[in-house]
Formats: sequence, structure tokens, C-alpha cells
Amino acid sequence: MTKAVLLEDPHQVADEVFSNHNIEVERIKGSLDEDALIERLQDADIVGIRSKTHVTSRVISSCPRLQVVGCFCIGTNQVDLDAATKSGVTVFNAPYSNTRSVVELAIGHIINLARHIETRNQDLQQGIWNKSASGSHEVRGKTLGIIGYGNIGTQLSVLAEAMGMNVVFYDCAQRLAMGNARALPSMDQVLKTADFISVHVDGRKSNDGLIGKRQFELMKEGAIFINLSRGLVVDVDALAENIRSGKISGAAIDVYPEEPKKNGNEFHSPLLGLPNTILTPHIGGSTLEAQFDIGQFVSHKIADYWRLGSTEMSVNMPNLNLSTHDNSLYRLAFLHRNIPGVLGRVNQVFADQNVNINGQILGTEGEVGYALTDIASELPVSAVAEIRSMPEAIGLRVLSLS
Repeated sequence: MTKAVLLEDPHQVADEVFSNHNIEVERIKGSLDEDALIERLQDADIVGIRSKTHVTSRVISSCPRLQVVGCFCIGTNQVDLDAATKSGVTVFNAPYSNTRSVVELAIGHIINLARHIETRNQDLQQGIWNKSASGSHEVRGKTLGIIGYGNIGTQLSVLAEAMGMNVVFYDCAQRLAMGNARALPSMDQVLKTADFISVHVDGRKSNDGLIGKRQFELMKEGAIFINLSRGLVVDVDALAENIRSGKISGAAIDVYPEEPKKNGNEFHSPLLGLPNTILTPHIGGSTLEAQFDIGQFVSHKIADYWRLGSTEMSVNMPNLNLSTHDNSLYRLAFLHRNIPGVLGRVNQVFADQNVNINGQILGTEGEVGYALTDIASELPVSAVAEIRSMPEAIGLRVLSLS
């Protein structure tokens, strides 16, 4: 029986999808440290995690049965992708499923910070009536600067423009502007131009410290700053200093350089207690709708891989999806080192044993190649053994299509 271990409580829809594909599910509340995770995964084929569980090189090498990691979240920086690839472990995530939730939170922060809602709420909660327009502004006609114009950035751009905002953006890649948004040639120019700055970059190492003391100095006096992307992107000490000085008139932060490992743990940050500052506990994508979509998306990708060898949307393997034929009996999913001539040798093995191939596809990426081969013959056991023993082989799975 195929077994999946799910940590950190992904949506229950994942259990339904796995059950429909005869995959047994074990759930574990919260995350596990490296030693505990290795112990728990000894009989697991699949592990599902969110952001706090780390699948390290040691975890991968110590769990020989493990073949799939499903990240029920956007990022995959908690997985050693290089080690996973070299060991034939396929990794999936949900890069788009919580986009709307993050965008709506950013829109809410833009309005709340422009109107000093958090400050007014705190006053009134303490019994202080402070009816004043001081420091409060409409967002219409203001300029929103977006750093990172991917899926979240582009959707935020559309909604902000619908509210009457002007939108400028910067991305390290060439991006098509949505609506009337304008790409600026550098991040510095966005920072100098915008009244509101919202950061939506990924977790690559080069983005660590992207916004620091120099970048805050470039911003307009009284700018509003939002980070819903990655904690290490922003120097929070520099941000706190600029909030205290009034250079930054408001901030909303959802992610932090160091975050508690579980609910109920104490949280420390230099941003605590600062005026017109909204701090949330990494909940940008935490809506019921987003969690359902993530649970459904990742579990379906894993199930398709397990049943058909499909690596479509995998983050570390060549993306392949081969249609099945009615007379196909078996599919061989062969992961190997990316060396010229491997597929030719595989096909020669089949030819030598009169195996009829009726569908085949190959993809390569970096140091690995991945081939799906459908055969209409009975399973050639000796041919399978010969392919599996090739020096270039990383892993071979035989899937029944009948």
C-alpha cells in the first residue's frame, strides 16, 4: 500500500484525493525536527509539508522509500531541491493557489494604513475618542509601487488600478504590464516614485536583504510599506528605525526573518508596538478558499505522478505528461543522469526483446533526464532489470496502465 505522511495540517481535501487513488494517509499535527522526521518517514512513499518542516539532504538520504515531496504552499526553500533531484525524489508545490488571498490582504492593508485604521482602533479600544482626519488619505490617485511583478504582483496591479491608483513596478525579469501599469527600469526608481510600496518577490537567496537602510532612504517621506513575501527580504531593524522617525508613515508585515515554530510560542520583533503598523502571523495565503485550492492542487499532482508518472508542474524534474493509449499495458518512468545516448540504449534493450513501444517522451533539465515509455507487450522483466542496472540510472518505476 502506498503511504503518504502529511504534516502541518494541509486541507482535508488532500485525504479525499489520495483515498481515491488508493494512497493511505497518516496525519501529524505540526512540524517535526530532522531526526523525528527521518524516523517517521521510514515507511512513507510521499511526504506532504507546509513552510515549517524542512526536508534536508540528510532526510532524503535517510529515507530510501521516499519518492515524492508535496509542498502545500507556494515556496520550496524548505526542501533541498538539489539533493531531492539527485536521489530521484520529485517535488511539487502550489505556486498560484493562494494568489487571490495574498492580493486581497495587500489591498486591505493599503486602505487601512492610508486611513490609520489600526491606530484609530487602538485608541477606541482604550476608550479614547479621536475623530480626526489628520494623516488619513484616499488611495485614489496615489501611486503604488510593486516590487516583483509575478502572479501576485500582476493581480494586485489590476485591483489597485480598479481603485483609481497609478501603478509602477519593477521585476528582474521582463514582464508584460497589466492595464495602465508602467514598468520602471530599476527598483530604485520605483522606491523614489511610489506612495505605497508592496513587495512580492520569491525566496531565492539573492533576494535576502533586498530592502534595507539604503532602500528606505530612497523612499518618499511618509511612504507606506508592505511586505507579504519572504521574511529575509526586509531588514526589519531598518524598517523599525524608519517608522519611529516618521519616514515610513505606516507598514504591514506578514513574514519575518525568524518565526515561531508553532502556534502559541512567543514572538519577538523590533516592529512590536510601533505606530500605524500592522503585524500578522504569516497568514497572507491563509484563507479557507486558498487552503482548499492548495490541498486539491498538490494532492492531484502527486496522485498523477504516482499513477501515470506525470511530472507536470514539478519544481525539480523535467515537466512531462504523456497521454495514454488504449492498448498500453505498462508505463516505465525512468529517471537518469543527463548523458547523451541513454534513451537510445533503453530502446535498444526493448528492441532486443521485441517489446512494442507505442508512446514515448523524454525531457532533460540540468543534470537529469526523465523518460516515459508506454509498451503494449507483457512486462519484459529482464529488460526492466537491465535498464534499472544501467550506470546512468537514478530510478525506474513500472506503472500498470491496464
